[in-house]
Amino acid sequence: MKSLIRKLPTVTHCLRLLWELLLEQRIASLNIQQQHPISEKKVLVEEEQYQNKAQPDAKAFHVTVRPDLPTYQLADVSKHNSKESGVWVTYGIGVYDITQFIPQHPGSDKIMLAAGGAIDPFWHTYQQHNTTEILTLLESFRIGNLNPLDDVGTKDLFDPWSNEPKRHPALQPRSERPFNAEPDTSLLIDSFLTPAEIFYVRNHLPVPDVEISDYELEIEDEVTGKNLTFKFEDIKNYEKHSITATIMCGGNRRSEMHNVKAVKGLSWGIAAVGNAVWSGPKLCEILKDLGIESDDKRHVHFEGLDEDPTSTKYSASITLAKAMDPRGDVILAYEMNGVPLSRDHGYPIRVVVPGVVGARNVKWLGRIIISTKESDSHWQQMDYKGFSPSTDWHNVDFLASPAIQNMPVTSAICSPTSKGTVKVVDGYVTVKGYAWSGGGNKIVRVDVTGDGGKSWQTAELEQESNDLSTVSIGRHWSWTLWTAKVPVVKGISDVEIWSKAVDSSYNVQPESFENTWNLRGMLSNAYSRVKVKLNW
Repeated sequence: MKSLIRKLPTVTHCLRLLWELLLEQRIASLNIQQQHPISEKKVLVEEEQYQNKAQPDAKAFHVTVRPDLPTYQLADVSKHNSKESGVWVTYGIGVYDITQFIPQHPGSDKIMLAAGGAIDPFWHTYQQHNTTEILTLLESFRIGNLNPLDDVGTKDLFDPWSNEPKRHPALQPRSERPFNAEPDTSLLIDSFLTPAEIFYVRNHLPVPDVEISDYELEIEDEVTGKNLTFKFEDIKNYEKHSITATIMCGGNRRSEMHNVKAVKGLSWGIAAVGNAVWSGPKLCEILKDLGIESDDKRHVHFEGLDEDPTSTKYSASITLAKAMDPRGDVILAYEMNGVPLSRDHGYPIRVVVPGVVGARNVKWLGRIIISTKESDSHWQQMDYKGFSPSTDWHNVDFLASPAIQNMPVTSAICSPTSKGTVKVVDGYVTVKGYAWSGGGNKIVRVDVTGDGGKSWQTAELEQESNDLSTVSIGRHWSWTLWTAKVPVVKGISDVEIWSKAVDSSYNVQPESFENTWNLRGMLSNAYSRVKVKLNW
C-alpha cells in the first residue's frame, strides 16, 4: 500500500499506558553520575536540604537533578528490561522503576516495549499526559538521575503535532494533544444537524495528512485470502446513500460520573455528541463484491491511518452481521452534511456505524479486515468497556467484559446550564436539551421535573420523523431535540431540574450515577440534573 500520509511518529496506546503506569508507580529518578557509597549522615543532610528547597514545577521534574538519588548511565538502565532484572525506564534525566506495577496492568505486554529505555519519544506525542497531577505521580516512582549525556530528549524529534488542522474557537478542548474537544452546550442544540465546525472532536493520535491522489482502501478476507484495493474514486463509483445519524463518545457526560467518584478519562461534559447527514456507499454493497456473506461469528476490523511511533494504527471492530445488514446502514462516508469530510472528522473516508459507540466509527479509514475474531487493538480489548460499580483498578479484568457497541438511552439538559439563571414566565421556565438511544431505538418520550420527581412534564420533541407507527423498525439513528415548560413554585430562588428519556424499547435512564459508576466513566446516562437560579 502506498504511503498515504506524511509519516508522523505518533505514540501508541501501549506507550500511553506505560506513561500512566509510570505516573502511578514511579519509584525513582534518573541521574547523571554512577552511584557512590554515601554516609547515612550525608544522606540525611542532603535529604533535609532538598526538602527545604522550593520544589520545582511538576513539568520540570524530569529535567531536574535529584541530589537525594543516585546517577545512572543509560547502559545501566538498559540492563533492566525484564521481570527478572526489573523494569526501568527513563524520562528526561529521571530514572523510574516500574517493575511492581507491570503485573497489575492490562497492557503489560505493550508497556514492555519501552523497558530499559526512554519514554520521551512517546510522551512527545501523547502530550495530554503532561499535567501536574500525572507528572507529580510519576515523580513519586523516581529512583535516580540519568547521565545528561545519555538524555534522549525530544529536541531532535519531528513534531507529530506540527500539521494539525485549524479548529473553530467555539470548541472547548478537553485535551490539546491529541486534540479532543466539545462545543458549548448552547450551540449544540441550535440546529437539528450539528455543523461540522462545532461537531465534537475525538482523536487518539495526531491527525493524518492524507494525499487524495495516493489514497487507497484495502479490504481483506482473512479466511479466504481474497482482497481488494480501492482508490478514492472507486469508492465514489458505488451508489451514494445518505443517513442522518448521531455519533456519541462512550465517555460523554463522564464529568458527571466523576463527581460521584473519581474515574479515569477525558473530562467530557454533555456535548461529546453530534448529529449529521453522512453520505457514501453502504459497506455491505462493497463487501458483496468480495464474495462476503453475513456470518454471526465473524467480525469486521476497521483500521485508521492515524498511527503511533511503532506504526500501530487506531483500530476497532463490529460484527459482520451488523456490517452486512442493509438495514444496519453502515456507511463508508466521504461527506458530512453535504460537503467533504474535514480532516478532524476523517477525511477522506470514515466508517459510520449508526447506533454504535463513537469509538467504532473509525476515521481516516485505510484498511478493512474480515476476521473470525474481534480486533485485538487496545481500544477494542482494553478500553471502551463497562464494569460493575464494585470493580476498581485493583481487580479489573478488561478481557472479561464485552466491548461497548450499541449505546444506552440518554438525555441531557442543555439550557439552562447548571448554576445559571433562568427567566420565569407565567410561573414556568423553559428547558431544552437532546435525547438519543443507540441500536436504532427511537426516543418516544422525554420527562422533565422541577420538584424532585413528584410531577413530570412531557417535553415537545423535534425528530427526523414523528411517526409513532414506525417506532419498532429499529432504524432510528438520529437524536431528538426537546423543549419542556416546567412549573416552579412562586417565591423560590432556585430549583433543580431533571430530565429522563424513554426509547421505543421502553428503556429508561437510571436515576443516579451511584449504581452505574464504572472506573472508566463510560456509558454515563443517569438523569440529567441542573441547579439554576430563578429570575422572577
